Amino acid sequence: MTTIALITGGNKGIGLATARLLGERGMTVLVGARDEARGKDAEQALRGGGADAHAVQLDVTDEESVRRAADWIDTSYGRLDILVNNAGIVRADGDGRPSGTTLAVLREVYETNVFGVVAVTNAMLPLLRRAPAARIVNVSSEVGSIASMTNPDSPLWPMASVPYPSSKTALNMVTAMYAKELRDTPIKVNAANPGYCATDLNGHNGYRTPEQGAEVSVQLATLPADGPTGVLWGDLALAGGDGYGVLPW
Repeated sequence: MTTIALITGGNKGIGLATARLLGERGMTVLVGARDEARGKDAEQALRGGGADAHAVQLDVTDEESVRRAADWIDTSYGRLDILVNNAGIVRADGDGRPSGTTLAVLREVYETNVFGVVAVTNAMLPLLRRAPAARIVNVSSEVGSIASMTNPDSPLWPMASVPYPSSKTALNMVTAMYAKELRDTPIKVNAANPGYCATDLNGHNGYRTPEQGAEVSVQLATLPADGPTGVLWGDLALAGGDGYGVLPW
């Protein structure tokens, strides 16, 4: 039975790299993309590499779009084995300081990074429950770790911004609560920290590649039955560690 994986924001960056790596494992990858044309381009690129890929128009901030995507997956496959909530945005006001944050920017970031994850997860959960042992991966960030961001010895200490970091903190709690609700099921829910990857999100300034960031999501998406649930896991570099592991909330 082929594994069915949906990646939101799967048409570029870490999302596209995640789709490629999962496709290389023989999975059917569904490329969720807000822009249908870009989704089709990603589909063709993945198919050119031998993956069984299909574009799905999916705007995580549009409940009707989310519902249509869930209906299409239900009709086409009847279940979903892996959901990677990868879509995310970064916005800031002025110099990015908390005192300069506007509610408009805060709402915009939360619509995608938090509310969109809840909308997609709730829509896909009936399909995930039909899989033998589904995996939900929420792509978060080390900047959402309160412990790391408030540690004066952490490389993250100089950063002081509200919209993106707080959205990832909220996402971490969302992850923990879904993991708690689903603790008596085979479904595992974890937050992925891909590390500081060079993508459109940061003007390609990161020190890790999208492929390296995608490895974190892939590992959480393919956890064995005795793997963790309800943790923030991934690159430890900016949290003051080496390699991969569980990061503090």
